[in-house]
This record gives sequence, C-alpha cells and structure tokens, in this order.
Amino acid sequence: MRNNIFHILLFIGCSVLAQTQDSLQLKEERSIVVQDTLIDQDEYDPLAPSKAAFYSAVVPGLGQAYNKKYWKIPIIYVGIGSGIYFYNRNTKDYNRFRDAYKRRLAGFEDDEFQGISTDRLIDAQKNASRNRDVSIIVSIAFYILNIVDANVDAHLRQYNISDDLTLLPKLNNEMLDNRPSYGLAFKIDLK
Repeated sequence: MRNNIFHILLFIGCSVLAQTQDSLQLKEERSIVVQDTLIDQDEYDPLAPSKAAFYSAVVPGLGQAYNKKYWKIPIIYVGIGSGIYFYNRNTKDYNRFRDAYKRRLAGFEDDEFQGISTDRLIDAQKNASRNRDVSIIVSIAFYILNIVDANVDAHLRQYNISDDLTLLPKLNNEMLDNRPSYGLAFKIDLK
C-alpha cells in the first residue's frame, strides 16, 4: 500500500515538473540610439543560467525564485520531502524486522510478528531496504532536477523569438488522390 502511494506521488511530481507553458512569450525589443550607436537595454546575461543553477544547488528552489517561476518551489520541496519521509519510514520498518529476526535467532519468540515465519522476516528486511534505497534516490533525483530545471529555465528566459526566424508546419492535400502530405517550412528573413 505504501509502495503504491509512493509511486503515485512520484508520478504526480514528475508529471507536474514536465509541464510546459502553453503560450510563447515574445520578448519586446527596446533600444536607445546614442550618438549613432544602437544599445540594447535588455542585454544578454551569459551568467544567468549558472547563477540560477548555483542558487538551486545551495538552497533548492532558490533558482526557480531567481527565474520568477515561484509555482515550481512547492513541487520541489514535496518531491524532496516525500523521498526523505519514506526513507525514514522504511528505515524504521527495516530496523523493526531486523530486531525481530535477531531475537528469533537468539531463541526468543515474543516479538511483534508472532504469526510470520523467519523467512518472511528476511524478505521483509530486503523489501524495506530496497524501498529505503529507492526513496533516497528519489530525493537526490528531485534535487538534481531542481538544479537542471533552474539552469534550463534561465537559458530559455533569454531566448529571443523574432519574426526573422520561424519554423512552420505545413499540411497540403495532393491534387490527384486527395491524400494529405505533411511538411515543415523553415523561413529565414535576412534584412
């Protein structure tokens, strides 16, 4: 049951982070002419992606705040926190199963798992250990995903979309047999 909940939380967390914005945001070009020289007010900052990645590495979610993507911060903390929670829970279960198994080897039969065989206790220890390892891997994966997301988002935030360079899908109908033909048009406007 706990494994199913863990997998559901993992699926939800990954699917939410995989979502992208539905609309493109066009960057408005602003410039000032000073003594016949064109100067961009919004200059490209090549260190912005590395700053965002560094901030996320130091404090998870800080890179998303730097990129002004505040809605991603709770998802990061839920992912990391759920991995840590299940790590602690599986560690406690592993210790309970191990202590009961050790007591049975010592000859005591008064543990909390009276109706369970010794072989089943060994299987339960292996299962709890495996789940504990997966939980810590999930936490580390969310931490790394946090850093990568901040870096990529900072790169894409500075991406300039202009009308000079477009990539358009094309759909044509064939005249002879009325079957659709698909294509891709790449347009470069050199002014």
